[in-house]
Amino acid sequence: MKLLDLQGYASPQDSKTHIHIPFELDEGCGKLNLRLQYTPKTLENREKALRLLKDSYNLYILSEHREYAIANADRHLPLKNLITLSLDDARGYRGACHRQDEVQDLYVSDREASPGLMAGELVPGPWSVTLSLHCIVTDTCAYRLEVWTTEEDSI
Repeated sequence: MKLLDLQGYASPQDSKTHIHIPFELDEGCGKLNLRLQYTPKTLENREKALRLLKDSYNLYILSEHREYAIANADRHLPLKNLITLSLDDARGYRGACHRQDEVQDLYVSDREASPGLMAGELVPGPWSVTLSLHCIVTDTCAYRLEVWTTEEDSI
């Protein structure tokens, strides 16, 4: 049963923010499935990417190391958007999936779960997904979160 199908857009101003998405889980769920997708993954504009890197060097690199960092900036390309997912159930934290993939298929059941998530009882009641927008480097980044359940634990 589909519980959630949320689509949205993020911009660089959304970097270092979180989107909290609540949903309700009913009795009788054998497996909770989640799919997070976002696009584009990389910033293809090299000049813009180098400009962003140089700006970050002014903030995060000691002045005596900046010249070296700028000269070697290409090794940090391509710059990538990064959105990750955390999951909470009615009792609390169920895990986090801090992956680099732009498509993430995840699951939780009584007996098994995707790496980063904790298997265990699928407690009916309020659950939530938190999308962490660590870094958005493209002008816009489209994301989609789907959450659905199956009755049987068919992994």
